[in-house]
Amino acid sequence: MDDSLSLDAKLLAESGAGDNAAPLSVSEISGTLKRVVEDRFGYVRIKGEISGYKRAASGHVYLALKDDKAVLDGVMWKGNAGRLPFQPEDGIEVVVSGKLTTYPGRSKYQVVIDKMELAGEGALMQLFEKLKAKLRAEGLFDQDRKRSIPFLPKTIGVVTSPTGSVIRDILHRLADRCPSHVIVWPVLVQGEGASKQIAGAVNGFSNMQTDSGMTKPDLVIVARGGGSIEDLWSFNEEEVVRAIADCSIPVISAVGHETDTTLSDFAADLRAPTPTAAAEMAVPVRAEWLASLSESKARMGRSMQRSFATASERLEAQRRLMPELTDLLRPHQQRLDELSDGMRYAMGQNVAQARSRFSASEGALRPAILNQRLKAAKSRLERLDLPVVLVKRPLDDARRRLDSLWRLAQQVSPDGPLKRGYARISSLDGTFVGSRKAAISAGAVNLHFQDGEVGAQIIEEATAKPQRPAKKAKPKPGKIKKPADDRQQDLF
Repeated sequence: MDDSLSLDAKLLAESGAGDNAAPLSVSEISGTLKRVVEDRFGYVRIKGEISGYKRAASGHVYLALKDDKAVLDGVMWKGNAGRLPFQPEDGIEVVVSGKLTTYPGRSKYQVVIDKMELAGEGALMQLFEKLKAKLRAEGLFDQDRKRSIPFLPKTIGVVTSPTGSVIRDILHRLADRCPSHVIVWPVLVQGEGASKQIAGAVNGFSNMQTDSGMTKPDLVIVARGGGSIEDLWSFNEEEVVRAIADCSIPVISAVGHETDTTLSDFAADLRAPTPTAAAEMAVPVRAEWLASLSESKARMGRSMQRSFATASERLEAQRRLMPELTDLLRPHQQRLDELSDGMRYAMGQNVAQARSRFSASEGALRPAILNQRLKAAKSRLERLDLPVVLVKRPLDDARRRLDSLWRLAQQVSPDGPLKRGYARISSLDGTFVGSRKAAISAGAVNLHFQDGEVGAQIIEEATAKPQRPAKKAKPKPGKIKKPADDRQQDLF
């Protein structure tokens, strides 16, 4: 070894005399630090501003807590994150409870959060304003989204706690003003899981089907009694506000007292200062309504009477200005008289002219003149000499056509083959039988031969004995008559 090298600059690690400290591995020192930190800081409460908030797909929450001088990483496991009473956001000041630990994989320490709370009402109001600005930018609070409340809803749905005084006040006020059908959807109005139940109830009313056996409400009231901003926070949760804004039924928000304001009030179609006031806004006073109807009926009756009276006066005034009926008819009666006289004169003239024309023609209609004309016509007829050939030729042509048709009829006649030894079969009513099935169906048939006909009984089996048919009057065999030529006429 070179003497110029320092004694401390050694290439290999060696244990010196009296050195009992063995070297530790990185994992060992990291584990030692982890135990020391967790033992020393097993429970801490830390106040800081949320930064880099992120919820992983597994449900775990990762964030950082910071102040003006330092930053501390934090993690909140899925089970605790699901029980958060509010939705954390960046920039919100909170107080977390948990324990410090280390993360050896990155040589860093962090706080494992068991519980997270807002750091006072100021932080809560800050979260309120941030969420309000976000939802307003999306248009959930716009006035053009608001719908009018029905004047007289048949069914009212109420989303509230079933055990508080709120539901009793609402039912009592509705009974006093105008008894209505009420469906109560019981929910928690504060605490863990309250916002999820409220949003589910509003969505349940909105999506209720008419064929489910229950009547879908015409109006929904979301109600809760007064309390601190922390007590009313469930009605500021984003899922509740969105459920109210998207509800297909008009919604009245009645959360807290008159001075309390929640985001649900901005999203609802109408805000009521108290739950009792919501019931008053929902329905009219039945007695006042009936009185108003009676007053309207009376006013309508008086208005109709005034209209009838005015119309009668106007009709009477018009009637006095109109002429008498007889005055209106007299010109027409005079005109009718004139036309009647003219018609009688015209008819007389027509009859006279017709008589004159008849007298002028009367001379030509005397019997002597008619007889003379008849004799002249007979004389011309006698002088008319028709050649025989003009009469005989059409008769010969007609006779030849008739003979041709007669031969054709003899060929197609069903009785023609009878001369050659064949027989024709017919049923008793004269219907032609041309098949075995028709013969079996007929049962009794007639056999037609050249020299007459005989009856026969049809049997289907060859061994059966034929039965003699009952005697019936034998129809005379038909004869084909020679048709007359329709063109042959008597010329004389």
